[in-house]
Amino acid sequence: MATIAVIDDARCDLDLICAILHDANHTALRFQSPANVETRIASAQPDLVLLDVIMPARSGYEVLRRLRRRGAATADIPVVLVTSKTDPVDRAWGLRQGADGYVTKPFTPEQLLGEVDRHLAS
Repeated sequence: MATIAVIDDARCDLDLICAILHDANHTALRFQSPANVETRIASAQPDLVLLDVIMPARSGYEVLRRLRRRGAATADIPVVLVTSKTDPVDRAWGLRQGADGYVTKPFTPEQLLGEVDRHLAS
């Protein structure tokens, strides 16, 4: 089906998301650190990025802004924030930073795959 980059510093969340994607016949590219992730995403050219917000060293917001500014290599890849930040202000801020979608933790496999499918179809 699709190749999806998953960026999350929490191994349990990374494992869960990748398992859900695998069960839906997607290929998951795992990134447990935001270090140099923009370069790796530009090289891999995934169909979608699932990005945690709260990570050490750099937030998902910073990664997202850099992906959008990087140019043609990453600017048009859909990015869905997958985060524990549930406040409506956080959602609005994430979308304002350039995210295409927003999923809050905890989520069900159906919620995650619904958002994935929505962005792969567009």
